[in-house]
Amino acid sequence: MSDVDPIIGNWYRNQETGNDFEVVALDEDAQTIEIQYFDGELEELELDTWYELPIDAIEAPEDWSGPFDDMDVDDLGYDEGKDEDQDADDGDDELSDEDDLLSDRDED
Repeated sequence: MSDVDPIIGNWYRNQETGNDFEVVALDEDAQTIEIQYFDGELEELELDTWYELPIDAIEAPEDWSGPFDDMDVDDLGYDEGKDEDQDADDGDDELSDEDDLLSDRDED
């Protein structure tokens, strides 16, 4: 069971399947989560199902363009002249809570 909350824009890995995906939408009324796998496939999950899966939060893939067919290298936003060692760690690694959707969840 997962205790990781679904947050739009964050990436996750299903430990059973090894599939990486991003949460792209949350529907409070329907209590559903829409995810998009790296290859572009979309899937909708019930919120209860999400918490039953073995899910870990992960960093976004370096090449996040997998689901986009017609993308130019210039559109990726990579700075070719940037040295990876100069990347500053701004401390924003913690995941924030989604407002109302997750507040309705009963703690087990």
